[in-house]
Amino acid sequence: MSGTGLYTTDELYRLLPEVYRVRDAEQNGVLRELIDLLAGQVNVLAESVEQAYDDQFIETCAAWVAPYIGDLVGYRTLNGIVPQVASPRAEVANTIRYRRRKGTVTVLEELGRDVTGWPAHAVEYFRLLVTSQYMNHVRSQANATADLRSALDLELAGGFQAGAFDRFAHTGEMRSVVSRSGRYGIQNIGIFLWRVASLPLTAPLVAADGSGRRFRFDQLGTDKPLFADPRTETDVTHATEPLDLPLPLLRRFAQANLDSLYGAGLSLLLGSESGGVVSPLAVADVRICDLSDDPSTPGTWAHEPQTGDTRVAVDPVLGRVAYAAAPDPDETREATFHYGSALAVGGGGYERSSSLASATNVATAQDGEPLGAKLSSVAGGGMLEILDSSPYAAPPSISATTPGSADLSLDVQSANRARPLLSRNGQLKLDMEPNTTVVLNGLMLAGAPLVIEEFADTEPRNLILRHCTLVPGLTRDPDGSAHSVGSASLIVLHQFANVTLDHCIVGPVVAVEGVELAANDSVLDASTQDEIAFCGRAAVGGGGLLTVSTAADRKTGDGLTEGGHLTLDACTVLGKVHARQLDVSDSLLLATLADGGDTWPAPVWAERRQVGCVRFSFVPPGSRTPRKFRCAGNAPAERTFHTSLRFGDPGYMQLRRSTNDAVRTGASDESEMGVTHELYAPQREGNLRIRLDEYLRFGLEAGIFYAT
Repeated sequence: MSGTGLYTTDELYRLLPEVYRVRDAEQNGVLRELIDLLAGQVNVLAESVEQAYDDQFIETCAAWVAPYIGDLVGYRTLNGIVPQVASPRAEVANTIRYRRRKGTVTVLEELGRDVTGWPAHAVEYFRLLVTSQYMNHVRSQANATADLRSALDLELAGGFQAGAFDRFAHTGEMRSVVSRSGRYGIQNIGIFLWRVASLPLTAPLVAADGSGRRFRFDQLGTDKPLFADPRTETDVTHATEPLDLPLPLLRRFAQANLDSLYGAGLSLLLGSESGGVVSPLAVADVRICDLSDDPSTPGTWAHEPQTGDTRVAVDPVLGRVAYAAAPDPDETREATFHYGSALAVGGGGYERSSSLASATNVATAQDGEPLGAKLSSVAGGGMLEILDSSPYAAPPSISATTPGSADLSLDVQSANRARPLLSRNGQLKLDMEPNTTVVLNGLMLAGAPLVIEEFADTEPRNLILRHCTLVPGLTRDPDGSAHSVGSASLIVLHQFANVTLDHCIVGPVVAVEGVELAANDSVLDASTQDEIAFCGRAAVGGGGLLTVSTAADRKTGDGLTEGGHLTLDACTVLGKVHARQLDVSDSLLLATLADGGDTWPAPVWAERRQVGCVRFSFVPPGSRTPRKFRCAGNAPAERTFHTSLRFGDPGYMQLRRSTNDAVRTGASDESEMGVTHELYAPQREGNLRIRLDEYLRFGLEAGIFYAT
């Protein structure tokens, strides 16, 4: 038998007596050919025997066997729809271990992580109750009066974490912790979950002004908080601490734990690149401080390093960096940092290797080098792969124009967990031959819209955007608001174009009648609910932000012309929609009419209402849509509440717990409507409640709180 556990033909053939092998050689190896056929069937039986042995252990058993082993130990099955925790293998393996430590804080935290897939922290509220002190047994942690001199404790108690690390004692509450109306009671346990992931990114710092001393971490030059990269816990009896969680960094906390947060492989690292050599900044040269705008001196920040100071100031709350002097002409200042995102859409530091393509003709780019020549080398079919998250000057056009090459495919993608920024002042046009396909994957485009021009023929052109961000508002102001509210970020003027958006964030879309636009797990963001998120060709010279003023577009219009066929699956649309035909599933359409002078008759407006369907979606009142099936939005109580509707915020498009269940569990599979559908938050929460009923000590009650 070979090392793989399977038999080879030679091994079986050697088991025959020598006389038969000699005679078989004399007769042209007919018997050997028979043994070769038998070897295949023997190996099938051998594999079956091997698997039967493996199926006795939860670590090696087949997926279908895991529930049966779980039944032997009394494992209670959960909702298996959540992809991140769909397999019960780990939970079945840990069932006995969990039961041996039933009711302890560490078990509750492990259950929270294993069942929901989110980092968790458990708080025993009876330990935080104010009590009358017995002088022979003083409880120093239960002071009736808060120590206002403990700045770090005050920051953690009132920070972003919803009280998860509040160390001050409180008076008792009689309200129920299950409904989250009360916390501090003898029988209460709090389970805190972190829904916002901490994602890594390595990119050059963005200059805040022309001084060469003030920078921001965010690629778009906005104030954006930094997050901690959580430590990996190796001890199952270790209670979760702040450094073990993806926390938004607070100033005093960051300064107190700077050695654990700053450095290679940690949450933050600053460096400079010169001549291809990167020099990291030592932790001793970094200080955490408040770099808010200095009101006494406009254009400067508070607590900036002065000339001659060797230390660099970092503000993790605002995402700012200040140096004492400008860099050398050939020096580039860069950083490795972590930012927060509730969504795995739009590209960035999350895992998306399954979406990456391969090709035979591949060109690569890095360090912000020009892309024009690289794109020309693959214009006849192939791939340009961008290896880092550096800023790049986008070319005037991307061409897929080799004559006579039907079904040509051109891919431009970034490496896994990278998100390069392509910027332009003018339109980025796609110059495409008939029946060609352009695929963009993992890119961020800012400063200009992506345009498919009008062509004279009637042949289709195909555009596929995967994990891309076409920045809403084209660019962002330093405070994070949209610079050009309502400006189109995607313009499709060819009537026979097919556009696919897969896990993307895009601004308003102009798509003429005849265009087929299908989006899944994506966001169409017009920045406000009374701006236009999707429509047809807009007026020329009308002054509207959606005006298309290219030379190829000289037809007049009133700005109310319908767009093409819009298909949405698990998407969130912020803004008004006017489409020729609508097909919507599991989506949120958040739109209102502007007060006074709005010429649109409906926030969501479909011209052909006898075809198409809107199902399991939120549609604002007064909309003109095809027939609806199990939709929400007509009742005032069904309105949505989001952590943030502003692009770039960590809680962007994240539904709050206060949102009505008609929306939170109103999708076709009882998950959330909108782009957060694939997170399956209600199912994760329900699974955790099942486990808490099983593992809580008798008499205790648990409440689930979302820290982010």
